[in-house]
Amino acid sequence: MFLDVFLKGFIVTISLIVAIGAQNAYILKLGLLKQHVGKAVLFCILSDILLISSGVLGLGFFIKDNQILINSIAIFGIIFLCYYSFLSFKSALKNESLKIDDEVKTNPLKQVLTLLFVFTYLNPHTYLDTILLIGGIGANIEDNLKLYFLLGSLLASSFWFSTLGFGARFLIPLFKKPITWKILDISIGLFMLFIAYSLIDIIK
Repeated sequence: MFLDVFLKGFIVTISLIVAIGAQNAYILKLGLLKQHVGKAVLFCILSDILLISSGVLGLGFFIKDNQILINSIAIFGIIFLCYYSFLSFKSALKNESLKIDDEVKTNPLKQVLTLLFVFTYLNPHTYLDTILLIGGIGANIEDNLKLYFLLGSLLASSFWFSTLGFGARFLIPLFKKPITWKILDISIGLFMLFIAYSLIDIIK
């Protein structure tokens, strides 16, 4: 019984967070650049601990009924995602490749964490996945089994973000070609626009 609930938490969570989104795309890019990967991965894991735990404890019911809060998050998210999409398309116009061996300008940690904060907390899909869906499933599990569901969910989050961030370095040879970097930037730009467009339906 305990193992079944643990695996349920792991499978439900991994199936939701592996979808390509703003946060995942940014972690992948940081991994390729080898910039603040550990701290960025830790930020994402801690955020999931906060959000999923809140959902399992019942916070989802408050957010679900607070349309003003949802609308505000969606509007700010749309504006930011469109802006970041523009920056990605602008970057794609440059003839750049990944030069790990050369001196590469490192983005300040504060800037990286600020972007991650926006990608995470100004995206209503984050709350939909972590608090309402994952947390909602966990909230309906028997009290003495909730901890096992939560542990399974948090293990899935830790596994995914660690694999994405630290595993990206194996793709570095591929990204030494300018065309590959252009494809990534264009893909990220399109993902951001798609996510921004999907947020429009949330606003009521």
